[in-house]
Amino acid sequence: MKAAVFHGPNQPLKIEEVETPKVNSGEILVKIAACGVCNTDMHYIDHGVPTFKKPPMILGHEPSGIVAEVGADVQNFQVDDRVLIPPVFSCGYCDNCRLGKENICLNMLMLGNHMDGAYAEYTKVPAKDCQHLPQDLPIEESSIIADAISTPYHAVKNRAQVKPGDSVVVFGCGGVGINVIQTAAAAGGSVIAVDIVDNKLEVAKMLGAQHTINAKEMEDKALLKQIRTLTGGGADISIEAIGNPKTIVLASSAVKPGGCHCQVGYTHHDVPINAGRLMFREIEIKGSLGCRPVDYPKIIEMVRVGKIQLEPVVTHKFKLEEINDAFELMRKGESLRSIITF
Repeated sequence: MKAAVFHGPNQPLKIEEVETPKVNSGEILVKIAACGVCNTDMHYIDHGVPTFKKPPMILGHEPSGIVAEVGADVQNFQVDDRVLIPPVFSCGYCDNCRLGKENICLNMLMLGNHMDGAYAEYTKVPAKDCQHLPQDLPIEESSIIADAISTPYHAVKNRAQVKPGDSVVVFGCGGVGINVIQTAAAAGGSVIAVDIVDNKLEVAKMLGAQHTINAKEMEDKALLKQIRTLTGGGADISIEAIGNPKTIVLASSAVKPGGCHCQVGYTHHDVPINAGRLMFREIEIKGSLGCRPVDYPKIIEMVRVGKIQLEPVVTHKFKLEEINDAFELMRKGESLRSIITF
C-alpha cells in the first residue's frame, strides 16, 4: 500500500510503498477514506516534538474509512461498515479509565504517534473505541469529527462547561478553534472570536460567533479592553486554541473574577501566568485533551442533525501525493482544516 512516511523532523513526508498491516485479535483493518491534517503532526515535522514510535513511521490521527478486515473477537464491526477512528485508544482498566476519563488514560496509545497512523491507504486499529458512521454523513468530511470536532466538544462541554448565556471568548479560529466556536455557540454560549485573519473570522461569524475581533494591529491592552466592554467586565470563559504563549496569557487575562480559562492549544514553551491574579480573582485554569469515547455518539448525532457543520470547516482536499502541500498551506495559515483523501 502507499503511505506518507515520516523519517524525522525538518524534512518532508515521503510517499512510499509499505506493507499492508495484518490484523490481530480485537483489531480491524480500515481502508482509509480521508484523514485530517492536524497541527499536532506539524509539531513532529517542524518543531522536533518526538513521536513515541521512532521514525520511520506513518503519521495521521484523524481518519474515517471502510472496514476491510475484522480480527478475531471483534463483534461490533463487520466488513464494509463505515467507521470513524478516534485519535487515542484507552486501556479500559487504569484508574483514569475506571473513572470515565479515558481521554487521559495512563496507558493510552495514539494513532500516528505510538503506532502507525492514517496517512496511508490502510491502517489497523483496536476496534474497541472506534465508532460507526451513519450512512447520511459524508465519509470524507466526517474524518474531522475524530479530532477537530471531538476535541472542542470535550473542551466546551466537559472542561469549560459552557452553559446557555455564558460569555465565551475564543482565541484562534483555526481547525480546532473554529469548532470550539461552533460548539460553544451550539451550547448556548455568547461567543467572541479572536484571530488575525479576516476570512477565518468571517467563518466564525457564520458558525455562531456573536462578535469577532481582528487582533492583528491591536495593542494587548486595547484587545482586553474591548473584550471587557463586550462582556461587561470580562468573559465567563476563555478558551485558547492556538498554543501560543502570548495568546495563552491574553486569554487567561480576558476572564472576569471567578471566570475560567480552558487551555486547548498545545505548546512546548513555558508560559508566564500571574499567580497573584489567579488567586485574588479566583480564576480557574483547566487543561483539555482529546475526547472521551462515550461522547462520540452525541457528537456524531449533533453533526447528523446539523447542530455542528463540517463543510465550512473542511476548506481544502489533497491527495496523498500532495500531503506536503497541505502542510505548507497550514504553515501559511490559509486553511481551516485540510483533509487527505484516497
